[in-house]
Amino acid sequence: MPKAGSRRSPRKPLGEAVILFLLVAFAVLMTPRSGRGASLPCDRPASLTGRPGDIARGQAIVADRRRGLCLLCHSGPFAEPRTQGDLAPDLAGAGKRWTEGQLRQRLVDPRCFAPETIMPAYGRTTDLVRVATVFAGNPILTADEIEDVVAFLVTLRQ
Repeated sequence: MPKAGSRRSPRKPLGEAVILFLLVAFAVLMTPRSGRGASLPCDRPASLTGRPGDIARGQAIVADRRRGLCLLCHSGPFAEPRTQGDLAPDLAGAGKRWTEGQLRQRLVDPRCFAPETIMPAYGRTTDLVRVATVFAGNPILTADEIEDVVAFLVTLRQ
């Protein structure tokens, strides 16, 4: 607390060097990286199976609360909106916001887009933590299932 009669010195504006430092620090923090610092491709344009997925099977996986668990965190154009999550982006319009390759990469390993994401890597089997022995080495979804989900998500254009 200042003494009686004393005045606080006015705040000085941030210097150009400090502003530049803050901008660079922000850019570095926002740059996507894997957990080890190596860049990951954020677009996976090639099909994992070499053939298109099945839209109906993909919709079933997304809506299934025991298989894909997508609606635990996401909401979208599905029945029972009150049982959908709000932790992650709404899936409505996903096919308009992201390319097929970006959707595929988000499913295989979403760390490319958000290194600290809580979204599971549905297609990755390495560099995982706290995986039960029975599940070790197995992806959450098969390549066919990932292609099915991608096929469905690209149809969500509204």
